[in-house]
Amino acid sequence: MPANGSLGAYLRERRARLDPAALGYVGGRRRTPGLRREELAQRAGISATWYSWLEQGRGGPPSAHALDRLAEALMLTAVEREHLYLLALGRPPEVRYQPPGGVTPRLQYVLEALDACPAMIRTATWDVVAWNRAAAAVFTDYGARPSAERNVLRQIFLDPGARTFNFNWEGVARFVVGVFRGDAARAGAAATVQPLVDELCAKSPDFATMWHESTVKSTCEEVRRLRHPELGEIALEFSTFGVDGRTDLAMLIFTPVSVDDAARIRALAAAHAG
Repeated sequence: MPANGSLGAYLRERRARLDPAALGYVGGRRRTPGLRREELAQRAGISATWYSWLEQGRGGPPSAHALDRLAEALMLTAVEREHLYLLALGRPPEVRYQPPGGVTPRLQYVLEALDACPAMIRTATWDVVAWNRAAAAVFTDYGARPSAERNVLRQIFLDPGARTFNFNWEGVARFVVGVFRGDAARAGAAATVQPLVDELCAKSPDFATMWHESTVKSTCEEVRRLRHPELGEIALEFSTFGVDGRTDLAMLIFTPVSVDDAARIRALAAAHAG
């Protein structure tokens, strides 16, 4: 159940943090810091009386639309907006898909620390936006590809070499399509991925068939076996991890099953880097 008392306290605390002068309100003496209730209600475009009731825990739960207006008026971050929803409605807000920005240097450092494990960061649309040297050596040199060609689905369905590279191409392809569908919906990116879906349906009958089966899969750990042109046959355990605070991103890590495979991948990555 929503904690109305906690909601009121949270609203009062966030309102007190706002600087009236910076927001264009007349300064002068105020009994308490921050905006007055009626000023915040004006910024949010809601009734001052109703807002007062909300701080007092009266009037029932607010609508999602009203909460969004309050979040904007209070200048809340995405995490603070989510907390507001949890206090008011007992649930997080619906996902708003936002095109991903850059990957932080710290996250890139994490990738590079996995010197024997190919690792990458992908978006909800399965575009690879960061990778380590091992991933470039084992899968492809993403840095040498145009950004549009760094998409995992395009690689699997439009690159003829993918069927030879993957021992169980069909199983890998079905798994990726099922996870891709779930990722796009979870991130609120269904409309964003539609041009990519249309393109792949037009260019790949296999993708069209798999997509129209409407299968949804969750990410899980499994072993992926590859035929690498330089390394020969290798086996990698595939795992997916969320990126804290970024629902649009996921980290993929491919851990070599054998010590020998790990040593060979590490050596190949070093050679490619040199």
